Amino acid sequence: MKRNLTQLKTDWTVAELEIKYNTTNKTKVTIDNYETSFMVLSAMWDKSLISLQEQFGVLYLNRANEVIAFRLIGTGSGKCCTVDIKLIASLALRCMAHSVIIAHNHPSGNKRPSENDVSITHRISQALKLFDILLLDHIIITEKEYYSLKENGIM
Repeated sequence: MKRNLTQLKTDWTVAELEIKYNTTNKTKVTIDNYETSFMVLSAMWDKSLISLQEQFGVLYLNRANEVIAFRLIGTGSGKCCTVDIKLIASLALRCMAHSVIIAHNHPSGNKRPSENDVSITHRISQALKLFDILLLDHIIITEKEYYSLKENGIM
């Protein structure tokens, strides 16, 4: 039994997907070195959780390496945090990012990357490459210092 389009439209609906990105940035911040990445991330990080719970965040950048957005992706326990790669990529696409810098904290204060840190970095990099988005760095932060996987030749 065939239905006409008008009848079909009244029988069901489809969710509308709206893509919207608003920015209220008044001052542009350019990432030009590893230390600048750390300073920007430190300013964005929840200081009350840096030594308590692991968190994972992302800086989204334009072609000029200007920060166009920051997003906290997840908050976990004292030793791990779930990372949603699809969310990272979808937000990069939403704000038309040219590149990203990923970051997480180590509540223990040990800034050295674990095998899981290196593995997730590689997986995120591969996912972003599908959309021609560059993964510039993975920064591990503690209260007072950082470790850049890029600077240390791990990526």
